[in-house]
Parts: sequence; C-alpha cells; structure tokens
Amino acid sequence: MPLPAEMQPGPCGRCLLKPPPQCHTCSLYCYHGAVRDAILEWKLHAHDAAVRWLVDAAAPTIREKIDEHSLLLPVPMPLSRMRKHGQHHAANLCKWLADDTGCIRDWHLLRRIGEQPRQSTLSGQARRKNLRKAFALADDYGPRWQDLADQVTSVWIVDDILTTGSTLHFAARASLKLGVPINVLSLARTSLKG
Repeated sequence: MPLPAEMQPGPCGRCLLKPPPQCHTCSLYCYHGAVRDAILEWKLHAHDAAVRWLVDAAAPTIREKIDEHSLLLPVPMPLSRMRKHGQHHAANLCKWLADDTGCIRDWHLLRRIGEQPRQSTLSGQARRKNLRKAFALADDYGPRWQDLADQVTSVWIVDDILTTGSTLHFAARASLKLGVPINVLSLARTSLKG
C-alpha cells in the first residue's frame, strides 16, 4: 500500500524550520486498514504472522536503506510494560530486519529513563513533554560502542508506529553522541492531518 501524497518523501515545513536530530525518517506503511489490523493483532494478541508478512513485503525498501554496516536500536520500552506484555515490539522488529539485511542490532545501547505514561493517552504537545528526558545511552555505552564503531556507518532507531514523531525524535537525539548519522524507521505511520 503506497504512501498517500501528504506522506511522500521530503521534509515537512516544521522540519525545514527546525531540523530534527535524525538525518532520515522512513515509514514502511500507512497505519490504517489491513496494516493497522495486523499491527493491533500483533501488539494486543501477540499474533505476528501478518506483521512478519508486511516486513517481508517491504524487503526491497528495507534493503535499499539498511545494509550490513547499519546498527539497529529499538526504541526502549519501559520494563513494567515489557513484563506485562511479555515482548518488546521494537526489539522484535529489529531482529526481523537484522535477520533479513545482515546488519547489527543492539537493544542495550539505548535506554529508557524512568516510567512515563503511555504516549497513546496524550496529546501531541504532552507527548513531547512526556519524552523530553526519557532516553539516554547506556552507562556503559563507551566500551559497547567501541566494539561496534568500526563496523557501523549509520544507526537506525526503530519503532512500530510513528504518530507525532516525539518518541523517535527524543530517542534519536539521545543517540547523537555516537557520532554517526542517526536515522529513524517505523513499521507504520499515522496519516498527517491538515
């Protein structure tokens, strides 16, 4: 399902005025219809077959952007939520992408700081405030990064759904210390209004 006209590649007006920390933002699908149903089935009932199919179907686009010199970092999930759901959706997505592209993934390098309310319950402005200090590189990121630095030419912060972009923005901002281009990728993106 191709992206509608309002979601075609290129910076939006807001990004032109105030550039984001990431170099590139990529969403594989629009979050509606069958894609939305597949993602909800995965997130709410742990049925991943349809989402795995979506990832496989997007393989040409994924391989165009991610190669063996890319590092995938899932957006960290609060531990309480991970324990409750028994899975980390962004980490699962990173695993599937890494398996397909041969790139590196690390789900310890980028960390969540504290417990924040669920983003889905908040307005756009509240989402930004909620996540302003929610992410940081792990305390031991120096040695961990030194082991990876010679192999990595770019980093991709990965999440399942991009809504306002706040989560990926602040996760990308926290990753800038790595000193390589930071990009963000979501499985799906909600449609822009206006």
